[in-house]
Amino acid sequence: MASLFKKKIEDLKGIGAKRAEQFHNLGIYSVGDLIRYYPKAYEDWSKITPIADASEKEYVCIRAQISSPFSVNYGKGNGKLICKTMAYDESGAVTLIYFNNKYISQMIRTNTEYFFYGKITRTLRGLQMIAPTFKTMADGVAMYPRYHLTAGLANRVVQDAVCKALDMLPEKINDPLPQWVRDRYNLQGLDFSLRKIHIPADNDELFMARRRLIFEELLILNLGLRFLKQGRREENGIILKKNYINDFISLLPFEFTNAQRKCVNDCLNDMINKKSPMNRLIQGDVGSGKTAVACAVSHTVIKNGYQAAFMVPTEILAQQHFASISKLLEGTGIKVELLTGSLTPKNKKLIRERIKEGDIDLIIGTHALITEDTEFKALALAITDEQHRFGVEQRASLLSKGEHPHLMVMSATPIPRTLGLIIYGDLDISVIDELPPGRQKVDTLLIDSTIRARALGFIKKNILQGGQCYIVCPLVEEGENSPEGLLSAQEYANKLRRNKDFKNIPMGVLHGKMKSCDKERIMKEFSQGEIKILVSTTVIEVGVDVPNANIIMIENAERFGLSQLHQLRGRVGRGSEKSYCILVSDHKTEETVRRLETMKRTSNGFEIADEDLRLRGPGDFFGEKQHGIPEMKIADFSNAEIIAETQGCVEEILRKSPNLNGDEYKGIRSEIKRLFSKAGGENLN
Repeated sequence: MASLFKKKIEDLKGIGAKRAEQFHNLGIYSVGDLIRYYPKAYEDWSKITPIADASEKEYVCIRAQISSPFSVNYGKGNGKLICKTMAYDESGAVTLIYFNNKYISQMIRTNTEYFFYGKITRTLRGLQMIAPTFKTMADGVAMYPRYHLTAGLANRVVQDAVCKALDMLPEKINDPLPQWVRDRYNLQGLDFSLRKIHIPADNDELFMARRRLIFEELLILNLGLRFLKQGRREENGIILKKNYINDFISLLPFEFTNAQRKCVNDCLNDMINKKSPMNRLIQGDVGSGKTAVACAVSHTVIKNGYQAAFMVPTEILAQQHFASISKLLEGTGIKVELLTGSLTPKNKKLIRERIKEGDIDLIIGTHALITEDTEFKALALAITDEQHRFGVEQRASLLSKGEHPHLMVMSATPIPRTLGLIIYGDLDISVIDELPPGRQKVDTLLIDSTIRARALGFIKKNILQGGQCYIVCPLVEEGENSPEGLLSAQEYANKLRRNKDFKNIPMGVLHGKMKSCDKERIMKEFSQGEIKILVSTTVIEVGVDVPNANIIMIENAERFGLSQLHQLRGRVGRGSEKSYCILVSDHKTEETVRRLETMKRTSNGFEIADEDLRLRGPGDFFGEKQHGIPEMKIADFSNAEIIAETQGCVEEILRKSPNLNGDEYKGIRSEIKRLFSKAGGENLN
């Protein structure tokens, strides 16, 4: 199997350079990649449903024939070619409708039985199926895989390529899982699982194949993360001599919550009483006070004679942290500076010289902190904020700036505990599970576009009373893969400016493609109240703190994950005024309504994360990419039972062989290296 990862996808018959490029767009470069490119869903043709018994709006397979040729007409206004006919079985009839398919009458013949697969809907004129797929009786019925596709690549092409790739599997595959593991956990062999995940005969075979492959992937991920953690545990950390937490708390104009105190104590206990470096995640909901915790820990590190570095994903967030942390540390003698890519080369050089000489105690910055020319005199604490936006490699780069410095990573993205144990398996976890006093509850409203005008009227009234507002759009600019009717942030702002009710209201636009200096200017004007309405993309998702902004309206809310919506909602409710989050969506599907109703029902980030994970699945949990961990192909993070099983198996394997020595674990070692190689973990041993 390993050798198939060395065979290019072009080695498959029928795949030339152009077709190979389409597979590359899906991350498929080798035959091995293709075999491990699992279906996203299946069409179950194995169960034949009589037409009369078909449930409306559910996918079904019927066995039927047509008795008369297709009628051909053109749609009024749009000129679409519409082909219709009636299909019959013993229980009833259904109208088949195909659009713009002039060959369909030659493909489906009269008085011949076919299998048709699709959704049946009920209309005033009876039952109908829109463009069902079909197969002849000779094709038989089975379960057919459906894959994630890219432009120009049809599902049939991927299916054919997968079949050819499976034919290249050797007669005997070296299974990475030892026999005792397969026996103990009732797992199928790798050969069976790879073949049946793509071409299962029935649901039982699919279940067995999926269970085996999910188990394997979670096991390999768990073990790889354990070795990352173990590597840090074997290093000699920088041990601090004294705890200065009480000195820091006495400086604060507010009181720490009990949860904040516990997190600080967890960190300082690691750094004062343990020989190995701290490796800790601080996880807290939006507005729970993580920055103050990071500041408190940095204060003690610096008072012990060392430096601290605070890396964040965006310049806006870096500016925010620089302003708030400088204020918290005012009067302590601690020198705080900012290092970002937008600084002039001269200023960057001066700041880097001061870092190297030890003249800067706490440096806050973006990826500029991990460039080769950034050197520290005595780095003892590395902090990353919004951890899911950084990969393993970037975290390791920051750590390489010191002699085994302590690591604190922070995340406001609520993650279910079972998922957290997997994703952050190389970290100890502290949770800030209470909000500071004074945080406002945000009322969440769900509306459709028919009452948008009323919502805008509400926003204008709020602005006239002294408030400010965010309006969030999913797109940056016109033409950015824009579905019909979906406005970009720039288009939305232009349209709102033309509205006579908003002519005299100062408005700004913010998105990630703007120059850093322009983003900084817009945010400064919004923070100072010069801009009253900020039309933005999700660039404001993290970090921006404007207490006077008390309304956020999110357009096309169905296009965002629940956790992302929760993050966006956290931009308001930071001041003393009543705050609102308005979700706008015209999507009325059952799943969309359920997701958005969850936002209305609860403000508990962890409950929202559970629902997000359950409804969207692990693959989409962090948006387009799962930052910071290797890409998962099939692992089901919502299945607590299989997670518990794999974690138990990991413990048993490490008891038997702490370093995975011996031929029995050779396959596991190879799979760990392969999985982590794409996430900056090439140096795993």
